[in-house]
Amino acid sequence: MRVLRKAVAWVTGLLLVVPGTTAAAAPPDGAPAGIEVTGERWIGDRLLELTVRSKALGGPATVRLLTPDGWEDRAPGERWPVLYLLAGGHGDPEAWTEDYAVDRLPHLRDVLVVMPSMPLFGFYSDWWNHGDGGAPRVETFHLGEVRPMLERFYGAGNGRVAAGESQGGFGALGYAARHPGLFRAVAGFSGYVHPLQHPRAVRAGLDYLGMDPLALWGDPVAQRRIWQAHDPYYRPDRLRGVAVHLASGDGRAGALDPPGTEPDPHVPGLEDPENPFPKDVLSPTEAIMGAENRAMAARLRAHGVPVTTHFYRGTHSPPYWERELRSALPALLRNLGR
Repeated sequence: MRVLRKAVAWVTGLLLVVPGTTAAAAPPDGAPAGIEVTGERWIGDRLLELTVRSKALGGPATVRLLTPDGWEDRAPGERWPVLYLLAGGHGDPEAWTEDYAVDRLPHLRDVLVVMPSMPLFGFYSDWWNHGDGGAPRVETFHLGEVRPMLERFYGAGNGRVAAGESQGGFGALGYAARHPGLFRAVAGFSGYVHPLQHPRAVRAGLDYLGMDPLALWGDPVAQRRIWQAHDPYYRPDRLRGVAVHLASGDGRAGALDPPGTEPDPHVPGLEDPENPFPKDVLSPTEAIMGAENRAMAARLRAHGVPVTTHFYRGTHSPPYWERELRSALPALLRNLGR
């Protein structure tokens, strides 16, 4: 699965059948408006997969919970701090356990880890759809449907942090900037954190996937207000009080790229003819992410918002995100009092 997701990630970034599956208890009644739990299943001892029907998405979705010790025997009203892990543009929450093995990390046994799904290239946004709105409303699904459902029925507390890879990095910072007070800390790994710096890359990714390039946020000139409203670069003051960590490579072969690593497949329209990528860049997507993360870090510092960074030589690929997640976790958990 890692190979398949990596093949998708280079575009969706700009852009299991598991043994031991068991049935769970009946889904709860009375979930928040817009979402209905249609199924629960245990995958091993701690991983619970919820199947839901979402009004915001216009169809089914999944939410995976990595439960803390004692969660199954929780008393009414008992709550745990929450780590949200946001997937890349592929939208598949299984990546966190299959690729990054977060279920094996001992320091995640006293927090509730929430891993929601997202439609392909959903960009953690309620889509504009040429002014008509409607599905997919990813932001509404995550924050207006999933979050209150988990806080009502599944032991999620009000202490929250978030981390994400690729588009999930955009989701972590974007949600924090659009909803001050939601997260105490956020971390982005190769996140698309300043999309208006490279609007052609957003459109190229949508085009490549056969999607309407104007449906997400519209045209970056005619609908600039919508782009800016979603771009955390334009909301630095709303991140004040949030511990921010940014990590990204530069698109060149790095320590975790095996010898002979091939360049990313060509995506028409991705490269700016007036500012071509350096000859030694294997991953144009990561070169873009690197530029955006550096710009975002400088923007935060200029506004007096503390930010930690790790910028390195490397491509847009899961081995780097696994490393960066493990590096960032201690600070994220400290912000939850863990």
